[in-house]
Amino acid sequence: MSHENFAGNIIVNLANLPDFLRKPILRKRMNEFFTLSSLDQLEIINNALEAGPTIPFPNFAKLFSTWLEILAMMPEKDRAILISAYIIEILKNPQKLILFNLDGILEVFSTIDKSNQDSIALTIRKIFSELTEQQRKKIFLIIPKIAKENLGL
Repeated sequence: MSHENFAGNIIVNLANLPDFLRKPILRKRMNEFFTLSSLDQLEIINNALEAGPTIPFPNFAKLFSTWLEILAMMPEKDRAILISAYIIEILKNPQKLILFNLDGILEVFSTIDKSNQDSIALTIRKIFSELTEQQRKKIFLIIPKIAKENLGL
């Protein structure tokens, strides 16, 4: 496994694990994210954005659901840092988001606990309120209308 594909390979492997293994491993990896250098954080974000569309959607959906559950339980500050990192990278490379099954992702989001949905949506709204008008327009071009409505954007 090459260094540059390490994070992507971990993501693919996590997607194939049963729930009882996936959740604690993913929680640990997500918490480790905050101890990494900015460069390593960026590498993980990029690898995740590249690996996600390559995972069969049923496996990706399980992984994404687990990721959302863990994300919702994080302190607001950490949740904002992590979501912001993804948004910033998507703003730099919008084509990375386009490769995802966005309707499927929205469906997964809608299946998590309502309080978790609300926590994540609140954080996303706060982040979007801090973006420039140009940044918001750029990202709104690739986010489905239904997602914007569900997140209150």
